Amino acid sequence: MNDFSDAALVLLGHGSTLNADSSSPTWRHADELRRRGLFAQVVTGFWKEHPYFCGVLRGVFASRVFIVPLFISEGYFTEEIIPRELGLAERGQTEFPKIQQRDGREVHYCGPVGTHPSMCRVLMARAGEVVGTGCDAPKPSDTSLFVAGHGTSNNENSRRAIEDQVLEIRRQGLYHDVHAIFMEEDPRIQDVHSLAETKNVVVVPFFISDGLHSFEDIPVMLGESEEVVCTRFLKGQPTWVNATEKKGRRIWYTRSIGDEPRLADVIIQRVSDSAAAGIAAGFAG
Repeated sequence: MNDFSDAALVLLGHGSTLNADSSSPTWRHADELRRRGLFAQVVTGFWKEHPYFCGVLRGVFASRVFIVPLFISEGYFTEEIIPRELGLAERGQTEFPKIQQRDGREVHYCGPVGTHPSMCRVLMARAGEVVGTGCDAPKPSDTSLFVAGHGTSNNENSRRAIEDQVLEIRRQGLYHDVHAIFMEEDPRIQDVHSLAETKNVVVVPFFISDGLHSFEDIPVMLGESEEVVCTRFLKGQPTWVNATEKKGRRIWYTRSIGDEPRLADVIIQRVSDSAAAGIAAGFAG
């Protein structure tokens, strides 16, 4: 572990004006990393909430700054919006130095957490906790694991981030079969029933925060009725009850991966990777 006692950590989330829970994972991980005392500062910034991206660096006093986007994939926000708002790149510029000297500080722009290889451990932990350890809990070797994402034809990196994690989990050979599924691309979330090779199915939504997609849309796509989902949601109840049997499958459904405690370790790993890259490039470190 490098010494980051002279460094500031800046965690950036999307935020939302409609969903109060959108920023919760960012705040939660910031609090945890402050508690660990590894950094001189830990600050947060958002696109849709205060404090905003454009002003977040004004409150940073440390000589080294590590910026970590709490986003799932590389794309429009991580490659254009955030660098532009922070003054690291010009409008429309996607190629820029990821480590810069700015205003007397060494600024590191790290990759998004969702593309880091260690996210595999976060996914595995989230899948394991929902099934539990009771006498009726299935063994992973008797279970089909699905990682569910949004998917979009506008950004191929959105899909690749999930598929990379699926390949790594497959390589470990713990689950009987592992698949990527999407809301807006093939294979679809509705295809779980035809793709699963076992009766036991675990679905993990690969989203940073819980919202309408994870609370309402995906449960309906898995086979729950819209009426039941809406009623449970309005009552503040889980919109999916584990395990629910649909079409001959027993399906467990987890919360989004964004507030899984191990994500704090992924953030630290992103910082460590960038620090090592900086030393290799001749920065002071």
